[in-house]
Amino acid sequence: MMDALHPGCHQRHLLRRRDNPLFSEELRRVDDALLAQARQRDADEREAFMQRFHALLEEASGLQANEDSETLLGLKARLDQAYTLLASLGGETAPLKQALRRLTDAIVSSIQRAAAGDHLAAEELAQERLAREQHYRLMEHPLAADLMRPDTPIAPGELAATLLSSPREELEAALWLFGAEELASLCREARQLLAAAGSGPAHANLQLMEAQLPPG
Repeated sequence: MMDALHPGCHQRHLLRRRDNPLFSEELRRVDDALLAQARQRDADEREAFMQRFHALLEEASGLQANEDSETLLGLKARLDQAYTLLASLGGETAPLKQALRRLTDAIVSSIQRAAAGDHLAAEELAQERLAREQHYRLMEHPLAADLMRPDTPIAPGELAATLLSSPREELEAALWLFGAEELASLCREARQLLAAAGSGPAHANLQLMEAQLPPG
C-alpha cells in the first residue's frame, strides 16, 4: 500500500476535505473506508505509471544517434506528460523525477544538435527550457501537481474551498495556473464560503488570492 508520509492525489484530496467546514457537509464526511479506497487507487496508479516509465526508458534506449526531430519531440512530449503525472503520485518520487529530467535533458541535447545553426530553433529551445524549469518548480507543490492532472480529483465546485484550505506556499504556486477571469470568479466564491463559515485562517488565503487580481 501507499507510503503514509507521501499520499497520492486521491487520498490527499480526501484529507483536504475531511472535517473541513469550507466544504459541503457531504464532502467533509470522509471515513476510513473512503480513505482506504483512495489509497488503493493511488497505489494502482503508481503501479501503472511504473510500467509506463519503464516503457519510456526502453524506447529511449533504442533511439539512434541520427534520430529524426519528429521522433525526438514526440518522446519528449510523453516524458513531459509522465513528469506531470508523476508529481501527483504517492510514494517516494524524487529518484523517478531525476531520471525523467536526465532523460529529457538528453533528448533536448539531441534536438539541439539536430538544429545546430538554426538560430530561431535555438531561441525557441532556450525559451522552452525556461518554461520547463518553471514547470518543474510548480510540480514540487502537491496542490499544483494535482490541479495539473487532466483528471484532477479536485472538482470545479471544490476548487475555491481547496485554495482557501491550502498552506500558503501551496496556494502561491497554484495561483500561477489561473487566468484573471477564473481567479476573479474563485475569489467571489471564496468570499461566499468564508461568509458562511465565519472567521478563520482561510481569510489570509483570500487576501492572497485577491492580491493577484489585476487592478480595476
